[in-house]
Amino acid sequence: MNCRVVVEAAVPVFDVETPDEAIRIAISKTGEMLNPDLNYVEINMGERTSPSGEELPPAFIAADEALVALELEMTVFNVEREEHASRIARKEIGQLLENIPLEVKRVDELEDEDDDEESDETEDDGDEAAQTDDETEREPENESSESESRSDDDDEEILPEFEDLVEES
Repeated sequence: MNCRVVVEAAVPVFDVETPDEAIRIAISKTGEMLNPDLNYVEINMGERTSPSGEELPPAFIAADEALVALELEMTVFNVEREEHASRIARKEIGQLLENIPLEVKRVDELEDEDDDEESDETEDDGDEAAQTDDETEREPENESSESESRSDDDDEEILPEFEDLVEES
Protein backbone atom coordinates (compact mmCIF):
# COMPACT_ATOMS: atom_id res chain seq x y z
CA MET A 1 0.00 0.00 0.00
CA ASN A 2 1.21 3.53 -0.80
CA CYS A 3 0.20 6.55 1.28
CA ARG A 4 0.38 10.32 0.93
CA VAL A 5 1.34 11.79 4.33
CA VAL A 6 0.89 15.45 5.30
CA VAL A 7 3.00 16.62 8.23
CA GLU A 8 2.59 20.05 9.84
CA ALA A 9 5.81 21.82 10.87
CA ALA A 10 6.20 24.90 13.07
CA VAL A 11 9.20 26.72 11.58
CA PRO A 12 10.74 29.62 13.54
CA VAL A 13 11.89 32.62 11.50
CA PHE A 14 13.82 35.61 12.85
CA ASP A 15 14.05 39.31 11.88
CA VAL A 16 10.84 39.55 9.85
CA GLU A 17 8.23 42.29 9.65
CA THR A 18 5.35 40.86 7.60
CA PRO A 19 3.62 37.47 7.43
CA ASP A 20 4.41 37.15 3.69
CA GLU A 21 8.11 37.69 4.35
CA ALA A 22 8.03 35.13 7.16
CA ILE A 23 6.32 32.55 4.95
CA ARG A 24 8.82 33.02 2.09
CA ILE A 25 11.79 32.70 4.46
CA ALA A 26 10.30 29.65 6.21
CA ILE A 27 9.68 27.83 2.92
CA SER A 28 13.21 28.65 1.75
CA LYS A 29 14.76 27.63 5.06
CA THR A 30 12.83 24.34 5.10
CA GLY A 31 13.74 23.59 1.49
CA GLU A 32 17.43 24.10 2.25
CA MET A 33 17.25 21.72 5.21
CA LEU A 34 15.44 19.01 3.21
CA ASN A 35 17.45 19.19 -0.03
CA PRO A 36 19.06 17.22 -1.57
CA ASP A 37 18.16 14.22 0.61
CA LEU A 38 14.39 14.73 0.59
CA ASN A 39 13.85 16.82 -2.54
CA TYR A 40 10.61 14.90 -3.19
CA VAL A 41 8.88 16.48 -0.16
CA GLU A 42 6.40 19.17 -1.19
CA ILE A 43 6.35 22.31 1.00
CA ASN A 44 3.10 24.29 1.27
CA MET A 45 1.70 26.97 3.55
CA GLY A 46 -0.18 25.55 6.49
CA GLU A 47 -3.70 26.43 7.52
CA ARG A 48 -4.46 27.86 10.96
CA THR A 49 -7.78 28.67 12.52
CA SER A 50 -8.76 30.40 15.72
CA PRO A 51 -10.82 28.57 18.36
CA SER A 52 -13.92 30.29 16.99
CA GLY A 53 -13.19 28.89 13.50
CA GLU A 54 -11.83 32.09 11.95
CA GLU A 55 -9.10 31.50 9.37
CA LEU A 56 -5.70 32.93 10.37
CA PRO A 57 -2.53 33.54 8.32
CA PRO A 58 0.02 30.70 8.57
CA ALA A 59 2.58 33.01 10.26
CA PHE A 60 2.34 34.40 13.77
CA ILE A 61 4.67 37.39 14.32
CA ALA A 62 5.77 38.83 17.67
CA ALA A 63 8.83 41.04 18.33
CA ASP A 64 10.16 40.59 14.77
CA GLU A 65 10.14 36.81 15.16
CA ALA A 66 7.65 34.48 13.51
CA LEU A 67 6.38 30.97 13.88
CA VAL A 68 5.19 29.71 10.49
CA ALA A 69 2.90 26.73 9.95
CA LEU A 70 3.99 24.69 6.91
CA GLU A 71 2.58 21.50 5.48
CA LEU A 72 5.12 18.98 4.22
CA GLU A 73 3.73 16.28 1.92
CA MET A 74 5.45 13.09 0.90
CA THR A 75 4.48 9.73 -0.55
CA VAL A 76 5.49 6.65 1.42
CA PHE A 77 5.63 3.40 -0.56
CA ASN A 78 5.05 -0.23 0.44
CA VAL A 79 3.64 0.21 3.94
CA GLU A 80 1.33 -2.12 5.78
CA ARG A 81 -0.83 0.44 7.62
CA GLU A 82 -1.43 4.19 7.67
CA GLU A 83 0.22 4.37 11.11
CA HIS A 84 3.37 2.84 9.61
CA ALA A 85 3.37 5.47 6.84
CA SER A 86 3.01 8.33 9.34
CA ARG A 87 5.92 7.03 11.44
CA ILE A 88 8.15 6.75 8.38
CA ALA A 89 7.29 10.28 7.21
CA ARG A 90 7.89 11.80 10.66
CA LYS A 91 11.23 9.99 10.97
CA GLU A 92 12.47 10.92 7.49
CA ILE A 93 11.48 14.57 7.76
CA GLY A 94 12.33 14.90 11.47
CA GLN A 95 15.91 13.72 10.94
CA LEU A 96 16.62 16.72 8.72
CA LEU A 97 14.44 19.32 10.46
CA GLU A 98 16.13 19.39 13.84
CA ASN A 99 14.39 21.31 16.64
CA ILE A 100 11.26 21.85 14.54
CA PRO A 101 8.06 20.35 15.95
CA LEU A 102 6.17 18.05 13.61
CA GLU A 103 2.64 16.69 13.73
CA VAL A 104 1.00 14.31 11.26
CA LYS A 105 -2.16 16.00 9.97
CA ARG A 106 -3.49 13.31 7.65
CA VAL A 107 -2.61 10.12 5.83
CA ASP A 108 -4.33 9.35 2.52
CA GLU A 109 -4.13 5.90 0.97
CA LEU A 110 -3.23 6.06 -2.72
CA GLU A 111 -4.62 3.68 -5.28
CA ASP A 112 -1.93 1.36 -6.56
CA GLU A 113 -1.08 2.34 -10.11
CA ASP A 114 0.39 -1.13 -10.63
CA ASP A 115 -3.04 -2.72 -10.21
CA ASP A 116 -4.53 -0.39 -12.83
CA GLU A 117 -1.65 -0.95 -15.23
CA GLU A 118 -1.78 -4.74 -14.81
CA SER A 119 -5.48 -4.85 -15.65
CA ASP A 120 -4.85 -2.70 -18.75
CA GLU A 121 -1.95 -4.91 -19.80
CA THR A 122 -3.91 -8.13 -19.46
CA GLU A 123 -6.58 -6.77 -21.79
CA ASP A 124 -3.97 -5.76 -24.40
CA ASP A 125 -1.82 -8.90 -24.04
CA GLY A 126 -4.08 -11.03 -26.23
CA ASP A 127 -3.56 -8.87 -29.32
CA GLU A 128 0.11 -8.23 -28.64
CA ALA A 129 0.84 -11.90 -27.98
CA ALA A 130 -0.53 -12.85 -31.42
CA GLN A 131 1.59 -10.20 -33.12
CA THR A 132 4.69 -11.17 -31.13
CA ASP A 133 4.30 -14.85 -32.04
CA ASP A 134 4.11 -13.97 -35.76
CA GLU A 135 7.20 -11.76 -35.53
CA THR A 136 9.16 -14.36 -33.56
CA GLU A 137 8.59 -16.99 -36.24
CA ARG A 138 10.07 -14.71 -38.89
CA GLU A 139 13.19 -13.71 -36.91
CA PRO A 140 16.15 -16.07 -36.75
CA GLU A 141 17.03 -17.20 -33.23
CA ASN A 142 20.73 -16.34 -33.53
CA GLU A 143 20.05 -12.65 -34.11
CA SER A 144 19.19 -11.88 -30.47
CA SER A 145 22.26 -13.65 -29.10
CA GLU A 146 24.49 -11.81 -31.59
CA SER A 147 23.10 -8.43 -30.54
CA GLU A 148 23.69 -9.29 -26.87
CA SER A 149 27.31 -10.24 -27.52
CA ARG A 150 27.81 -7.04 -29.55
CA SER A 151 26.51 -4.90 -26.68
CA ASP A 152 28.89 -6.66 -24.25
CA ASP A 153 31.82 -5.91 -26.59
CA ASP A 154 30.73 -2.27 -26.88
CA ASP A 155 30.65 -1.93 -23.08
CA GLU A 156 34.18 -3.27 -22.82
CA GLU A 157 35.46 -0.77 -25.36
CA ILE A 158 33.69 2.21 -23.77
CA LEU A 159 34.59 1.55 -20.14
CA PRO A 160 38.29 1.39 -19.23
CA GLU A 161 39.55 -1.37 -16.99
CA PHE A 162 39.88 -0.69 -13.27
CA GLU A 163 43.66 -1.19 -13.37
CA ASP A 164 43.97 1.45 -16.10
CA LEU A 165 42.11 3.96 -13.94
CA VAL A 166 44.29 3.24 -10.92
CA GLU A 167 47.51 3.63 -12.94
CA GLU A 168 46.38 7.07 -14.24
CA SER A 169 45.91 8.40 -10.70
